[in-house]
Amino acid sequence: MDYLFIGAGLLLLFFGGEGLVRGSVSLACRLSLSPLLVGLVIVGFGTSSPELLVSVQAALRGSPDIAIGNVVGSNIANILLILSIVILLAPIRHDLRGARRDTVAMGLSAVGVLIVAINGTIGRWEGAVLLALLVGYLGWSYLLDRRANRSPAEEEAPAPLTSLPLSLVFALVGLAALVGGADLLVRGAVSVARHYGLSEAIIGLTLVAIGTSLPELAASAVAALRRQPDVVVGNVVGSCLFNSLGILGITGLIAPIPVGPAFRTAELPIMIAVSAALLVLIILKIPLGRTVGAALLAGYAAYIWHLFP
Repeated sequence: MDYLFIGAGLLLLFFGGEGLVRGSVSLACRLSLSPLLVGLVIVGFGTSSPELLVSVQAALRGSPDIAIGNVVGSNIANILLILSIVILLAPIRHDLRGARRDTVAMGLSAVGVLIVAINGTIGRWEGAVLLALLVGYLGWSYLLDRRANRSPAEEEAPAPLTSLPLSLVFALVGLAALVGGADLLVRGAVSVARHYGLSEAIIGLTLVAIGTSLPELAASAVAALRRQPDVVVGNVVGSCLFNSLGILGITGLIAPIPVGPAFRTAELPIMIAVSAALLVLIILKIPLGRTVGAALLAGYAAYIWHLFP
């Protein structure tokens, strides 16, 4: 039954996230919101909504290691696993200068998480700081893009639906599926961890993290096949940024998260190192070909090995 909960939870998270993104984007378009607001906020939060719901559910259920492990593991999986799979399928050999600003912000956000967690708890004050940093960065990005007369490409967002009622139905059903899926996934994951003697941290860093990253994998794979390299990297980087500042910020505001020593001394520094590695690749303009993809995938295998000594 626990495995059934996990499987059903993952399916509900995947389809719920897809429904919420499509319905929300369509509603935003009907309300004449700017493409930039749609791309940065609605799509960004939409694809990160599985992580948000799972982390909040885990924190409320007294499983803080799953709450923070989900975010840290998702960020590591986004860069080492999802990006590697995508560039192995469709190598990226374009200059990604447009991704530098967001990649730098992603790296700094990872450092920021370690700083606010250094005292052992991401509480309401720390959550407020993380959330304020996200809002400030989004506002700054908005101003920079307006001055440069740029806006995200329309193809980055799912196509609007045909009617307002259908858009609302998709958004509401997607949200309900996310809530139910998060509850089932956390229930099943905690039970399996206890049955096999695994720590909740390991379950959060692996199974839960990969499961909640499925929307990013789907979006990035589609963008890669369409030869949209900026969208591929933007999906990964944007998701990591929202996870670090938005998900942990909101979760900390709702239910303070204790951060164990293992996260402060190992997992968070690894997340920072992985973020820095991607930043180096972008700054040095190293083509993201199959050799880099294989190296990233090997890095993820080494990370999983590190979790199961």
